[in-house]
Amino acid sequence: MIISTEAVYIFLGIITLCGSIYTFFDRKNPRRITSGLFYLLYAVTLICAKVIPPFYIGLIVIVIVILAGMGWVRKGEYGEATREQREQNRIRLGGWLFMPALLIPLLTVAGVEGVHAHKIAGRFIFDQSNVTMVSLAVGTVIAVIVGLFMTKSSPLTSVKESRRLLESIGWAAVLPQMLAMLGTIFASAGVGTEVSKAVDHIIPANSLFWAIFAYCVGMALFTVIMGNAFAAFPVMTAGIAIPLIIQHFGVNADRVAAIGMFAGYCGTLMTPMAANFNIVPAALLDLKDKYHVIRAQLPTALILLAVNIVIMYVVAR
Repeated sequence: MIISTEAVYIFLGIITLCGSIYTFFDRKNPRRITSGLFYLLYAVTLICAKVIPPFYIGLIVIVIVILAGMGWVRKGEYGEATREQREQNRIRLGGWLFMPALLIPLLTVAGVEGVHAHKIAGRFIFDQSNVTMVSLAVGTVIAVIVGLFMTKSSPLTSVKESRRLLESIGWAAVLPQMLAMLGTIFASAGVGTEVSKAVDHIIPANSLFWAIFAYCVGMALFTVIMGNAFAAFPVMTAGIAIPLIIQHFGVNADRVAAIGMFAGYCGTLMTPMAANFNIVPAALLDLKDKYHVIRAQLPTALILLAVNIVIMYVVAR
């Protein structure tokens, strides 16, 4: 392929690396050295993940966790436009202000549906293993270029704004990657087997309802812990759904898996570990209470979890 998934991560790493350099020289940040080191190490994991042995990547992750855990990662000073300048730009651009944001989903869909199968000189344009991510990356780059053209800003402005957004997110920016790794580790360590043994001792052996209840609630709770339904899915499905629902009662695996994922998403609504859904938006909106999003979502999550349990039971019977 011409544009690979690895190239996307390297590009993200270069942007993060440039932002870390600005942070190192930001004298208004009282933690500029440790903050810059945090983003520098994060950039290294994005750029060099293929060439650095896993053991050393693990050491880098430990250093990143220590920097964040000790509170040594702080926001800096960004020289943002004044309220008057932003208001002038808003009046000048009008509705066109939303054009870059609208281009991202439109170009992503166009890339997935229109470009993914095309080749140049016998090579696919986009990486076939992850067409959506590559299309999203290409669409985002084009949207940034359009935004720079509309606002007559320099490319450095996009780097500085990327740094501002990344530092607004803070340590939570690395959480999705870490949680994805954690899910793989749990599955490889046989946690699903142990969960299966524990649940088998608790629920009645011939009760389909309690097996479904254990699976759906387990998906939600494990997602609360892991922060990601995709990370919880292999553990809970291998531990509960396959032995206790699919094999024991002969329920259609496709339906169990699909509804089980929805149950997992209920956990996503209830946890700060799902940082990219709950903590990051609160940080970007400068909410005083960063857990307000979770509290607002909690009733909906519990109702949907109950609905998913009922739907799976009705479908499975």
